[in-house]
Amino acid sequence: MRFGIDVPIKGDYFDPRVLAELAAEAEAAGWDGFFVWDHLSLGLSEPVCDPWIALTAIALRTERVRIGPMVTPIPRRRPWKLARETVTLDHLSGGRMVLGVGIGSPVPEEFAPFGEEGDARLRGAMLDEGLEVLTGLWTGEPLTYRGQHYTVTDRTFLPRPVQSPRIPVWIGANWPNRAPLRRAARWDGAFPIHRDNGNLMNPQTMSEIISYVGRHRTGEGPFDYVVSGLPPGSDSSEESELAAAYRETGVTWWIAPGWYESAEECGRRIAKGPPRP
Repeated sequence: MRFGIDVPIKGDYFDPRVLAELAAEAEAAGWDGFFVWDHLSLGLSEPVCDPWIALTAIALRTERVRIGPMVTPIPRRRPWKLARETVTLDHLSGGRMVLGVGIGSPVPEEFAPFGEEGDARLRGAMLDEGLEVLTGLWTGEPLTYRGQHYTVTDRTFLPRPVQSPRIPVWIGANWPNRAPLRRAARWDGAFPIHRDNGNLMNPQTMSEIISYVGRHRTGEGPFDYVVSGLPPGSDSSEESELAAAYRETGVTWWIAPGWYESAEECGRRIAKGPPRP
């Protein structure tokens, strides 16, 4: 099982240089991944930075850790623009990019104020179409696509990603919704959170999720099951015990929430290292 940190891009974390420094510290402390939120405003009056510029700074300050957004809402993105960004980051990082995606939330803060689609079913359809366009452009072959939401006419994007057959795609899912898990089964990873219990999924629930996704898997390639770890301030021994229980279920990534009040506090947590069993 591998371990990552997931940090905000607001408040004390709005400066990409701060995030890049935290990522470098995480790499030095033995973490395996460093991920950032992808939000526009969240209705906050705090400063917020662009996650893609932050990821660029992070890529340049690290050499080993996996990096990416957790998660980016494709329904408010142009898939062709996202294709350019992700492939560029994959090359810049030497093939360390992971793309976490979802339908996006919360609607009142992230979609409605900008006239973006608020209906969850429609955003789900946009996510599916957007992924088809995105991965079609990643192939480096001519793409023509006509869907309900997106159209591409005879476009070829080069270069291809460093990673083959593609940049890994992890699908975010709000448990107990099953549809996002069936979507995840078609891609490279599932990152479920519990909509009624913050982000924490207990090992028993993760075992159920892994079994459900496994029954819907059609591919034979690598697949990641990702969980969000205990919230800031948790006891380190409790973290290690829970990590061991997750590992027994088949979880492959533990993502520790890094939303401490200050970047300094987050740095202290990072320095302790991952809660390896």
